[in-house]
Amino acid sequence: MPTFRAPDGTLLAYHLTGDGAGEPLVCLPGGPTDSRYLGDLGGLSAHRPLLALDLRGTGRSAVPRDPASYRCDRMTDDVEALRVCLGLDRMDLLAHCAGANVAVRYAARHPERVGRLALITPSVRAVGIPVTADDRRETALLRKDEPWFPAAFAALEAVLAGEFTAGQRRALAPFSHGRWDGATRIRHAAEEELVDGAVLAAFGAEGAFEPEATRAALARFPRPVLVLAGEVDPGAPPRVLAEFAGLFPDGELVVQPRAGHTPWHDDAERFVAATARFLA
Repeated sequence: MPTFRAPDGTLLAYHLTGDGAGEPLVCLPGGPTDSRYLGDLGGLSAHRPLLALDLRGTGRSAVPRDPASYRCDRMTDDVEALRVCLGLDRMDLLAHCAGANVAVRYAARHPERVGRLALITPSVRAVGIPVTADDRRETALLRKDEPWFPAAFAALEAVLAGEFTAGQRRALAPFSHGRWDGATRIRHAAEEELVDGAVLAAFGAEGAFEPEATRAALARFPRPVLVLAGEVDPGAPPRVLAEFAGLFPDGELVVQPRAGHTPWHDDAERFVAATARFLA
């Protein structure tokens, strides 16, 4: 397992997948959690080798001495240390979900070190775009004809009203996926086991995000940006991601039909076509 040292000495690991041509595409996982859930991103590794970073305290990366270093803004130093380790003057980045917060904070701080930036069903916390209850309801209602919908929608309404329980979290699960079948249930359960609550809580601690400064920096970001939304993903609704794409001078929104929060599982061929085209 390849490793390198973060500036504070924490030993970090990354995974290399695929035999595609060119320099590796650096991938930042969501969660933050073990990057193995990304797999080969639906076959994207046939186009570019994928280098998936295990963020500190997740996967094969070590637990840092200072738990406060799990904070999103501090993880950008780990991304820069990885670039230096790889000997790259500039690197293409792909980030999923919460990893997009790290990616855009890194791009704001080191714009000259980023080539193309692909944000897949990204979290928008780092840029402070509000996601309204209506945004989530409108997207969720696209699934109203599915058998699991009544229980899931009731759980969503409870969460939007300020309630959140483990049972509601389980009931909401189908909304994260373009299809909710036996294989998806097994994969979802396995991915849930990878989440460390302590890392998750510290990631968004006070000071992790500076939305106004980040938006101002991204308005000057000189490279192409892809924002890929899942049509039926209430976690990152397409309307919100359209606003996110609009923050960049060269931002492009792609909405993948019938896709949820992990679009490479819902339609790998469509996901790879869109992402590989952007990265080419």
